[in-house]
Amino acid sequence: MTTTTTRTETAALPTGHPLLASYDLSGLALPNRVLMAPMTRLRADAHGVPTPLMAEYYRQRAGAGLIVSEGIAPVAGGRIHPLQPGLDTAGQIDGWRTVTGAVHAAGGRIFAQLMHGGRNSHPANLPGGGTPVAPSAVAADRVHTLDGKADPVVPRALTEEEVRGLAEGHAEAALRAVSAGFDGVEIHGANSYLVHQFLADGTNLRADRYGGSVAGRIRFAVEAVEAAAGAIGAHRVGLRISPGNTEGGMVERDPAPVYHALLAALAPLGLAYLHVTDDPRYPALDDLRPRWAGTLVGNTGEHAETTQESATALVASGRADLVSVGRPYIFNPDVVERIAAGVAWTPILGKDYHYGSGPHGYVDLPRHDAVATLRSPVSTRGNIEE
Repeated sequence: MTTTTTRTETAALPTGHPLLASYDLSGLALPNRVLMAPMTRLRADAHGVPTPLMAEYYRQRAGAGLIVSEGIAPVAGGRIHPLQPGLDTAGQIDGWRTVTGAVHAAGGRIFAQLMHGGRNSHPANLPGGGTPVAPSAVAADRVHTLDGKADPVVPRALTEEEVRGLAEGHAEAALRAVSAGFDGVEIHGANSYLVHQFLADGTNLRADRYGGSVAGRIRFAVEAVEAAAGAIGAHRVGLRISPGNTEGGMVERDPAPVYHALLAALAPLGLAYLHVTDDPRYPALDDLRPRWAGTLVGNTGEHAETTQESATALVASGRADLVSVGRPYIFNPDVVERIAAGVAWTPILGKDYHYGSGPHGYVDLPRHDAVATLRSPVSTRGNIEE
């Protein structure tokens, strides 16, 4: 990939460090190789409208080469968590415009992650109630509501017509994202959510064209990506995958044939990137990198905390073009600036894993050049890399 001059208004960072090199992401100029991974933070209002607090949170982290937002349901029925932001009402779109405007004013770039929860939702979390939908009637092992953990419900298996409609729903959501000011979208095909549920044999028991064979199991993922690419351009669409991930009770007995076929089907589209989460059970980065000629974003933070050293090594070795960083961005709004200044990242604090609310632990974390200290551990549950 060629390097380019970025449109950011921030000062140029020192050159020479692998993570500080600029990068041309399908025409979008990135000033560095660090992608802020999507993380659930749950600061929207009760109607799923992004708040001014969210605009400040993302603005503070605009130094990333690219921000990927927290997961946003492409359709209302795909909602997973209470207080999760949406992107299907006028108020939600306007709220996101405030967020993207703040990021762009600070010189940043931001994609919207489109994340349908599938079986991971609960009637208490869905607008008007109702039963979660999934490829097959296989319940998740855990779900959350405003009252805490809840017993999972058995989801309703989608009809073929509904599956096709959800693929088109991703296209419509991508159009709304661009209208809201996002630079592109990332389709969430990882970490136990709906697209992943179609890919995995433990959750896809279908015998129709969306199940059974490898070609059937990848069909929905391919159709959703194709639909979004057709709506806003493939250069504005990324896909995240996590082959072999057992989160949420997922089972993939042999990921390799499925993901080899998926990449082969998507390669001709010219997507912005493929975002791959490595897993101890299946070395996805090593296996899939030779099979993907386009931009590859690597993530190793799902099972081991990302460090400056591991992030640098991932890009320097050529195993990935960009590296996504999640949890360190909670306590370090200036992840990239710390790399440039040779300053260590503030370690992840606290062992109380509960979802937070309000500004504490969200927008009150100090930059490396600020004279401030954290007075108490901050809750981080739910701030996981998506």
